[in-house]
Amino acid sequence: MHVLIIGSLSAELGIAARIAIAKGVKLDQCDDQYTGLARLRGNAQIDLVMCDMAQDIARLVHDLKTERIRIPVVACGLDHDPALASKAIHDGASEFLPLPPDPDLIAAILEAASGDRHILIARDPLMLSAVRRAEQVAASEASVFIKGESGVGKEVMARYLHSHSRRSNAPFIALNCAAIPEALLESELFGHEKGAFSGAVARRIGKFESAEGGTLLLDEISEMDVRLQAKLLRAIQEREIDRLGGGGPVRVNVRLLATSNRDLPAEVSAGRFREDLFFRLNVVDILVPPLRDRPNDIAALAEHFARHYADLNGIPRRRIAAAAYPFLAAQRWRGNVRELENTIHRAVLLANGPEIDREALQSNDSSQNRIERAGMPGEIVSLVGRTVFDVERELIIGTLAHTLGNRTHAAAILGISIRALRNKLNDYVSSGHSVPPPTSGVAA
Repeated sequence: MHVLIIGSLSAELGIAARIAIAKGVKLDQCDDQYTGLARLRGNAQIDLVMCDMAQDIARLVHDLKTERIRIPVVACGLDHDPALASKAIHDGASEFLPLPPDPDLIAAILEAASGDRHILIARDPLMLSAVRRAEQVAASEASVFIKGESGVGKEVMARYLHSHSRRSNAPFIALNCAAIPEALLESELFGHEKGAFSGAVARRIGKFESAEGGTLLLDEISEMDVRLQAKLLRAIQEREIDRLGGGGPVRVNVRLLATSNRDLPAEVSAGRFREDLFFRLNVVDILVPPLRDRPNDIAALAEHFARHYADLNGIPRRRIAAAAYPFLAAQRWRGNVRELENTIHRAVLLANGPEIDREALQSNDSSQNRIERAGMPGEIVSLVGRTVFDVERELIIGTLAHTLGNRTHAAAILGISIRALRNKLNDYVSSGHSVPPPTSGVAA
């Protein structure tokens, strides 16, 4: 992880810097926000800014937004002035770090910023097969296309490829093509010179140059406009890019990885994605299977997230109750690993006692927002966990209510004989349940 500290290191901020370095952080430092902004323009590898409250935080955040530099800013100030924290958040800082710094708090901030959730966990044979395929091609220079549903962990697989490649000591840069407006994506990729367009107040290095010698991940590349795809194709073929407003090409040396949750061959057929670019990116493809197809991964992932979010939130670790595992395994996980992660995070915060039980995992269930079981419609989900006797009784009594007590009609709808219906109703009365009275003139 690469952190830029803006401010003097002579006092408490220097202590924070030493703690960060001890935790393996690569550190850069500038005395003021103006030189810091210039440093950020030329280095897209910086993951986090820690800025002294003596600087103008509001202006720094504003300038970052104006120049479309997406990076979190942590404001640092003395903890004996509580007004500073509220001012920092009001000015746009994502966090406030009180000084003198607490090592555990710095660790949590760094972990949250670095996204250290990118650990590839594979126990299921289907996922292990995808991992073995990744390991086969990791050391090559081939472009790899990683496909799979949203939330399955395509970026995790991309980082795994990078970490096992010959470029592992060089930068890994990820760009989400779906998260950036079309008009700005070209600048994000290739960079721009001062004055290239309105708002280009200085030269800005793009992702290609920032990934020099390393790996560039183009996440959700299917969302890229066809016109920009042509420029990307040239960059791949010629190994050079043109900054917007630049005077000549810039040589680049990067390995490209790309992901999509769309069917790219279908996008090619529909004319929304260039076939030649698809072939360039799809030298090797890796399918990351949906979580519902890799059930043996669920427990390991849940345990990992439970530890991660307990540590991140500074609360004691709790084990997942044995009775909760069948519940987790029964879910459909439409949002895949991302949904499981969010479910465990919430359960870690809401659990009571020494274990994370089923009640904590179900805390966000509702009739409108339910985790559905594989292959089951929402109506069936509401029945899970109830006895067959109760479900059958509710169905029969509900059908009787629908027929206004006409048992002959109800028996026909239920597909049973009138005798069978009468026997079941007698069982319900014997067990203390009420049943609708029969309609006059029909079999009772």
